[in-house]
Amino acid sequence: MQIELLKCKIHRATVTDANLNYEGSITLDRALMDAAGILPFEKVGILDIHNGARFDTYVIEGEPNSGTICLNGAAARMVQKGDLIIIVSYISMTPEEAKTWKPTVVKVDSQNKLR
Repeated sequence: MQIELLKCKIHRATVTDANLNYEGSITLDRALMDAAGILPFEKVGILDIHNGARFDTYVIEGEPNSGTICLNGAAARMVQKGDLIIIVSYISMTPEEAKTWKPTVVKVDSQNKLR
């Protein structure tokens, strides 16, 4: 049996842009991806603190240390520039593995720089 647990999260990131005219996804600062352990094209959940929206998309790599958090395509309708969001990823493992699992939590400042 496998269960799903939090793999990582980027906590209280600020949306820097919302680009409706793009094929879809979220563009993330590569430095934040590396800190959280998120890979390009990985499925992530987006939790908007301001409006309560919760949805899934996939990650595309943004410029390292740019602070970029840009929702693209249909996801751009779910957020507004300046919204605080939580970006989460999950992992499957056995209950035995889960007993010692610790997720990665990345905290950022208002400019999406690592704290």
